[in-house]
Amino acid sequence: MMKKIKGIFKRILIVLLVIIFAIAVVRTVGRGIKSRTPEGGINESMYVDINGSKQWINIYGKNKDNPVLLYLHGGPGSPTSPYDHAFTRKWSDVYTVVTWDQRNVGKSFHKNESVEINRDVMMEDGKEMTEFLLSYLNKDKITLLGHSWGSIFGANLALEYPDYYEAFIGTGQCVDLVENEKRLYEAAKTWTEGDEEGQALLAKWAPGTEDSSEAIKARSATMARYGYGMLKDGTDYSIIAALLFNPNYTVIDYISFIKNLNVALEPYNKFFDDGIPGFSLTGRYDYEIPYYNIDGDKDYQTNFELACEYFEQVNAPNKKMYVMKDGTHGLLESRSEEFSEYIHDIAKIQSEGK
Repeated sequence: MMKKIKGIFKRILIVLLVIIFAIAVVRTVGRGIKSRTPEGGINESMYVDINGSKQWINIYGKNKDNPVLLYLHGGPGSPTSPYDHAFTRKWSDVYTVVTWDQRNVGKSFHKNESVEINRDVMMEDGKEMTEFLLSYLNKDKITLLGHSWGSIFGANLALEYPDYYEAFIGTGQCVDLVENEKRLYEAAKTWTEGDEEGQALLAKWAPGTEDSSEAIKARSATMARYGYGMLKDGTDYSIIAALLFNPNYTVIDYISFIKNLNVALEPYNKFFDDGIPGFSLTGRYDYEIPYYNIDGDKDYQTNFELACEYFEQVNAPNKKMYVMKDGTHGLLESRSEEFSEYIHDIAKIQSEGK
């Protein structure tokens, strides 16, 4: 009997080893393909000294002569580097795309990071990263694309340093955090009418709730319950394949990412309450560069209605809003093909305007 059990375990072990080996081979081949530099293009990853901190970027494009686009991830403190090559490279035929893990998150995480995260620090980070890219890639200006927190961060950079940028593109456009949360809560009160479970969720993130982590979870659960979740439609690419074939992440990188996630977010939690309100765009409508928005009409994470009201008041050399019907906050990932079409259209408009 013991021999039989040992035999079974041995066969299971062999099967597991074969599966692990097969995955390793497939991952090695896939990563190798993703790591290639396009002919005439660029594919580089590096750490850059930015405002007293080493911050990681990847630069990928199919033609070095293309304009440069700096992608600003959301959060704050929510890097997309484990998988964003799956959607950002869809723009690489018209832009040299720079993906950046902002201060102390993702591949930019440092255990000994001690600088308080505030508006001045983030604005200086953005300015210095822009200056580095202008010099390193030999460009006069670059384009900004920001999602969620990245959209309000990018808009502030565009307003403060217009000479550095060709255009600003905001998606999941955030305008004012306080007003955004107020409108979300008012909308949620309507959604939950007559729904006891929904009202119980709503009560957990009502203004004045003490447990912020519970409130954030309840807030997300409320939106998901009524069809407004960030990725209600999933993604139009394989997230597993994106993680498996990521050319910039080793297994150790993934372990570090997961292990340090909560520690990395600690300074951002305070910044969320004390810092982001200072980035408010209310009353700041005059842009010296073209202003573009790509937003979902069912986005309540960053309020679509508020983004539209702001867009109407924006003064810019050129402005255009693209609306994704039935799109929520995760449109950049859930509908990356459609999103890419809009990026290509913006690139064409910008090219024709020169």
